[in-house]
Amino acid sequence: MTGALTAVVTEGRAQQYEGRTTPIVLLTCIVAALGGGLFGYDIGISGGVTSMDDFLKKFFKTVYNRKHYHSNDQDYCKYDNQGLAAFTSSLYIAGLIATFGASYTTRTYGRRPTILIAGLSFLIGAAFNAAAVGLWMLLIGRIMLGIGVGFGNQAVPVYLSEMAPPQWRGGLNMLFQLVTTIGILCANLVNYGTQKLTPWGWRLSLGLAGVPAFLMTLGGFFLLETPNSLVERGQYEEGKRLLRKIRGTDNVQAEFDDLVEASEIAQTVRHPFRNILQTRNRPQLVMAFFLPAFQLLTGINSILFYAPVLFQSLGFGSNASLYSSVLTGAVMVIGSLITIALVDRVGRRKLLITGGIVMVLCQVIIAIILANKYGGERKLSKGFSSVVTVLICFFVLGFATSWGGLGWLVPSEIFPLEIRSAGQSVVVSVNLLFTFAIAQAFLAMLCGLKYGIFLFFAFWEAVMTIYVILLLPETKDVPLEEMVHVWRKHWFWSRILPALDVDTLQETNVNKNEVENGFT
Repeated sequence: MTGALTAVVTEGRAQQYEGRTTPIVLLTCIVAALGGGLFGYDIGISGGVTSMDDFLKKFFKTVYNRKHYHSNDQDYCKYDNQGLAAFTSSLYIAGLIATFGASYTTRTYGRRPTILIAGLSFLIGAAFNAAAVGLWMLLIGRIMLGIGVGFGNQAVPVYLSEMAPPQWRGGLNMLFQLVTTIGILCANLVNYGTQKLTPWGWRLSLGLAGVPAFLMTLGGFFLLETPNSLVERGQYEEGKRLLRKIRGTDNVQAEFDDLVEASEIAQTVRHPFRNILQTRNRPQLVMAFFLPAFQLLTGINSILFYAPVLFQSLGFGSNASLYSSVLTGAVMVIGSLITIALVDRVGRRKLLITGGIVMVLCQVIIAIILANKYGGERKLSKGFSSVVTVLICFFVLGFATSWGGLGWLVPSEIFPLEIRSAGQSVVVSVNLLFTFAIAQAFLAMLCGLKYGIFLFFAFWEAVMTIYVILLLPETKDVPLEEMVHVWRKHWFWSRILPALDVDTLQETNVNKNEVENGFT
């Protein structure tokens, strides 16, 4: 079959779905979401540790000396050091590479083994970092943490989306973002408490990543596999039995039929990464690149990575800067809770658009204040320092209620089963690539652009808000295996997708064995 022929799952069967959010689904989703906690802890811990004098004296003496050289023209450039940036960003380039292996394990062996590999990698990385006696040990530890991030971010969002019933998929998937933000908050609190534990406080900060890693690894042994994964690997009876268990009802035939149809289509695809390039998957591929890229171009990770460093560069004292970081971490948690409450009620698009507008306004106002009140001989007054802190908190709130969780949720729910692991791999790779690039470049950009760094991110936030308005359809309440129909109803993507040959395929009455290796 070539050209316009496309096999898809029957539309409308979702109206026959039954079931509820059972306690076992909640429990397994919470355990799986611990991967987000580890991701968040690693994001939050880096900035605090890299602002600690004991850590800098041991590994980055040049930065330590510059930090204590009180020249006004060095305010924006105190921490501009590529070695220091590499300590943070090495985790993400390792995760980028690891996600391609994670795609294979997720598809071939299931979501649960991939989550277990993530937990073990986090444990090893935390041990190396806590015991580091040289930069090489720090980097090995960060690389192992990166492998954990690659495997965890590949498997966990997909796991959450597949376990959740369609009507509550948004809220349950947002557990990943909620636990991520709790991890960031915990990291900021740990840094606040360990900064005075001379000279080993930084070791405690890095080593405590082993606690959630241990819990995730231990819980991973008790996780259930998803019905989607079992059916995809030919275990139909086990998949149906598990579907009954997690939905709390015996009447799961409609949902199971969708899984089987999606699986039969998936079995024809021998090369998912090649298949994702097909025209019929063009909307998902475009989203797989732009959504995670935009999530990072909000500038949020720069704020979270380097919050203590940023606040110190703006004239806050060491204690005040870490305190401000704790505050932004708390705001992230509050924002994630708001999103969980709203995402399945108001939908994805409204939250993304509103959050984008809030972030643009906050970044522009911050840039105006810094341009006029800070730099050279001018120091931020206590009043303007408070205003900047409040604006950063509103920016973080805008992000947490929009791109923070939805940047993971939407990509995890748009791919058909046959390319879901490959698609999530693209999402994670793009996310980690941009995370690496921005983490590596941010300190130099802060030094070179000064207050202009906030205008740089504000520009991209405006672009991504327009992108959502024009190109992202609403995915609320749409079952995973029927998501393909959303694109065919969209004003733009319907023009891109090849037409269905209804007479030949009759959508689901197609002989799946005739579909050749994923070609449309």
